[in-house]
This record gives sequence, structure tokens and C-alpha cells, in this order.
Amino acid sequence: MKAECPVCDASINLQEGTVVGELLECPECGTELEVISLDPPKLNEAPQEEEDWGQ
Repeated sequence: MKAECPVCDASINLQEGTVVGELLECPECGTELEVISLDPPKLNEAPQEEEDWGQ
């Protein structure tokens, strides 16, 4: 199964067993991506985690 990187349009092979919500890295641009759909395969940029400074 293939999906397209929303940042650089690279074609990314999704491994068998990939699940919605899984995080992966684009091999072309290095952007962290989140699987948001498997049918059809669709990726979005993963949300950036904010630092927790104990506030």
C-alpha cells in the first residue's frame, strides 16, 4: 500500500499491519507523519508535541 507525503509528495510504502494513528517518517524530507486513513491511504503531518515545563 502506498501513500503520498503531504509535504514533499514522495510516495511512501506503508508496511502490512500499519494502523490509523501510527507515526512514521518520510524517507525523502524527514517529516514526521501520521497515518489518518487506510482506505484510501492518507498521511498528515504529525502534531508537534509541546514541551511540558511543569506549568
